[in-house]
Amino acid sequence: MRFIAPALLTFSLAALGSQAQAQAAQTLKVNYNLSLAGLPLGKADLSSTFKGPKYEMQGSVKLSGLVKMITGGKGAGTASGMIAGSQLQPQDFAVTSKSSGEQRTVRMALDDGNVVKAEIVPPLEPKEDRVPVKEADKKGVIDPLSALIMPAVASKSLTDQANCNRTIPVFDGTARQNIVLSYAGTKNVEVPGYSGPVLVCNARWVPISGHRPQRTAIKFMQENKDINVWLAPVEGARVLFPIKVAVRTMIGMGELEAASWSVEGEAKATAAKPTIKGRDPIKAGAGQ
Repeated sequence: MRFIAPALLTFSLAALGSQAQAQAAQTLKVNYNLSLAGLPLGKADLSSTFKGPKYEMQGSVKLSGLVKMITGGKGAGTASGMIAGSQLQPQDFAVTSKSSGEQRTVRMALDDGNVVKAEIVPPLEPKEDRVPVKEADKKGVIDPLSALIMPAVASKSLTDQANCNRTIPVFDGTARQNIVLSYAGTKNVEVPGYSGPVLVCNARWVPISGHRPQRTAIKFMQENKDINVWLAPVEGARVLFPIKVAVRTMIGMGELEAASWSVEGEAKATAAKPTIKGRDPIKAGAGQ
């Protein structure tokens, strides 16, 4: 579970356009279904508002069924910052998660991608085998929720494969990692509120610090080559946002799939009609 939630959020890696609309706010709302090994796991909701260069995000995750009974798992988070060209400049991040009777809150303040303050309540239990986080590891980073925002390459179309090829430096308050993306293909999908092309990006998780390298789960994720993210464009704000994320876990595939998609505001965009022959339902796996 420790890796499903970060992967389904962090690897989900969507993206905002490098030139946010200056005239009016635009809000993208996406409701997701979560599943693990083909079984329903819960739901997640994300709301992202863009006004000029500013962005604000709100997200929540609620587990359901037997998993909820066992763990009581749920979480909610917020993030805000600025979009400067093709770069993100996160400013504030907060997330509270609850599982198995334990609740933890992480808050961070950032300035131009550098962490200036971080608070974790209750703090993590010290472990001798944990790789220390250096001050340099907290510079030029993006928080996990803002990591869902990936500015498009300004001179490219939103579905240009160049928008997949990048490395996302993520710091979650306790650990530093890179998410390395590479282009895998382009597909057509159809969900309520969106019909059209999506970029499919392969993703690799590369731990830098704050992790415990000898743990089996860490080793598994380091070698995991079965992670992909499907990014859908929102033309009005030049935004790409995850419509699907698939992550292989030690007990099966974890998936985050959009159940509904809506764009509200002056810069509302309608997806272009697909130009690729054939249409894959979103249930189809990327590269599988």
